[in-house]
Amino acid sequence: MSEPIRNRKEGLQTAPTPQNTPASNAPISSRAQQPEETVAQITPQMLAQNPALISMVQGKLSTLIGRSSGYVESLPASVRRRVAGLKGIQKEHTKLESEFQEEVLQLEKKYFAKYTPLYEKRAKIINGAEEPTEEDVVAGKSDEEKEEEEEEEAPADEKETEPTSGIPEFWLSAIKNQQNLAEMITDRDEEVLRYLIDIRMEYLDRPGFKLIFEFKENEFLTNKTISKTYFYQDESGYGGDFIYDHAEGDKIDWKAGKDVTIRIESKKQRNKNTKQTRIVKKTVPCESFFNFFSPPKAPDDEDEDAASDIEERLELDYTLGEDMKEKLIPRAIDWFTGEALQFEDDIEEDIEGDFEDEDDEDEEDASEERDDDEESDEEDDGAKPKQEAAECKQS
Repeated sequence: MSEPIRNRKEGLQTAPTPQNTPASNAPISSRAQQPEETVAQITPQMLAQNPALISMVQGKLSTLIGRSSGYVESLPASVRRRVAGLKGIQKEHTKLESEFQEEVLQLEKKYFAKYTPLYEKRAKIINGAEEPTEEDVVAGKSDEEKEEEEEEEAPADEKETEPTSGIPEFWLSAIKNQQNLAEMITDRDEEVLRYLIDIRMEYLDRPGFKLIFEFKENEFLTNKTISKTYFYQDESGYGGDFIYDHAEGDKIDWKAGKDVTIRIESKKQRNKNTKQTRIVKKTVPCESFFNFFSPPKAPDDEDEDAASDIEERLELDYTLGEDMKEKLIPRAIDWFTGEALQFEDDIEEDIEGDFEDEDDEDEEDASEERDDDEESDEEDDGAKPKQEAAECKQS
């Protein structure tokens, strides 16, 4: 499959250029102007003692983002003309990048149409409507499994005591092996997800995709299917990539008393006058995998703290959708068996290998200092006996 359509935040759409990068010692013209100082020299001690000052400095610095340093404006007219020409060429490049992403999307859709019959066949086998062909079974066995089967002499009339239809709890097992999804699943969720019989994906007519969860008849849900749709913005971002816009989920119709996204809290109240007591029950939201179908809304710019929290939730929500689209659905059997985990671990090890713990460096420095101190002590100890020996001679 092709690379996933990646999200790009609006703040990353502008590349670093002389327009938003302060200049120093301009190489072309000595007439380059230095940016005006908007914040006086402030010591760390002053900031530590005055939180309001920190807020003021942060506000001043935020106003500098995207502002011209004056560097380009100070260049000779002939050079500024060439800069404008390069910008024109860059716009042509951006158009080609957008065309490239659109063609990639069309190519993904083309091959998705070829994958679909395989996904349908997979669903039938999982749910017991069809058995795999002997050819598929042989192709799916590893060389080690084939050798083990040849060595073992299984009875020809061996039969299962209780015939099993399909692969029970296939999707629940696959989801629980996907770390990001597994962290969302509670014990109550598992009872519902045991009835999940298929997860599939559809592309939209516009940039975006829909995830569809199908359930067999159960005691929890009225819905036979629950879907969630991810939409991308109409305009592509910097580099031509599609930009995630928002997601919408279906309303879940829970059967009476079976909603796993809430819990009932009971509280005893006493009347001050009559002294009679009563039990008051209150519905409280709780963590659940099924909150996935109620995605967070884009934040307002007014509350920065709340906006930051919602931005993180939006990013996680988008990641979960992409993981299902690009990992879980295409390679569901590998997640069911757990084989996909080794590839995830390899990626994490590669990433972690690029970083070192700062504590380890500090311990090494401290160890070197201790070694230096020990050497110094040994030198001092070695000097003292010589001095004492000399004193003994004098006496």
